[in-house]
Amino acid sequence: MIQAGIKEIKNNLSRYLARVKDGEEVMITERGKTIARIVKENSKNMAIRETLSPWIDRGVVIMPSTGPRREAPVRYKATGKSVAEMVIEDRR
Repeated sequence: MIQAGIKEIKNNLSRYLARVKDGEEVMITERGKTIARIVKENSKNMAIRETLSPWIDRGVVIMPSTGPRREAPVRYKATGKSVAEMVIEDRR
């Protein structure tokens, strides 16, 4: 397993992806804390539920029962100046 910061990953992405293709895992860190992991894609192109089914059957993984909520954001009408007007005013 390789650990690298965001800047290092950004500057050398091709090198890290080549290592992932060879089977290594890359942990991406931000200020010393792991925030993401890059792993080689499943070559069988199985769905996530199929891939995780052995762990689901054993109770190690619990899949969500519902999908993400796709509610429209609530719009609020603000009074006063618009953001654009405030930015222009601040630049003067």
